[in-house]
Amino acid sequence: MSRATRIRTILPASGRNAALGATIAGTVLTGLAAAPERIGRLFRHRYPTVAVTGMTGVGKSQLADRLSRRTASNAVTEVGSAVMERRTRRSARLHGFRFLVVPGDNAATRLGALDEVFHDEPVDGVIHVVANGHATPRRTAGTTGAATATREELLAAELEDWSITAHRIASMAVRRDRPVWLVIAVTKADLYADDVDEALAYYSPGSGSPFGDKLDELRALAGGARLSVDVLPVSSQGGDRKSDLPAKQASAMVDALATRLAQLSGHV
Repeated sequence: MSRATRIRTILPASGRNAALGATIAGTVLTGLAAAPERIGRLFRHRYPTVAVTGMTGVGKSQLADRLSRRTASNAVTEVGSAVMERRTRRSARLHGFRFLVVPGDNAATRLGALDEVFHDEPVDGVIHVVANGHATPRRTAGTTGAATATREELLAAELEDWSITAHRIASMAVRRDRPVWLVIAVTKADLYADDVDEALAYYSPGSGSPFGDKLDELRALAGGARLSVDVLPVSSQGGDRKSDLPAKQASAMVDALATRLAQLSGHV
């Protein structure tokens, strides 16, 4: 008697049907249990999360608005948001990005947002926004009138802010099983259109500048192979056709940044 015959003999027809049903049910349940994870991975690939970091006044919200194609009427006009802002960019090919704009103030809300994007639910990439010493100063709480600060003071504050963010990026990168990408967005390029190349050099790894040295330290901590770094000029708004940086050229800069994000995320 064959093995199959013995099994048929031992199990009555109803038992065989029950066993088959249990097997099918188990397979279906296993597939259903794995489905949310697979869907989550697919969604994450098509819509990766991107942290937008930087000190107050560098133009994070404006840049996120441009990248997500928000209209000016919906844009945030006040300097310095106290809460994390969220934007989404969608394309016709069902690809895009989810931007998380981290508050720039050294407040509890900012530290909580940094923990969220770099530890609790680690993002897929980072846009760190700098302004080449042209950040909009913010008034001290309780004071009136326009705030003032020298370019040197703003560059120093920007460097201090970057030190905090860089530490979080390094901590995230060493925990990941895949490389993390970082884009340094040198914004407000319309304010120094003739010195864009010099500004890009200041913010580049290996430049020997204070910021470049901090980037070199970050790459050493995270591991060069675990962290890719791009440095791109950006202007969220340009002038007229006669200005040093017309609006059309400013839009081209934003488009170039969006294209690079798509490349880094594997969308193109």
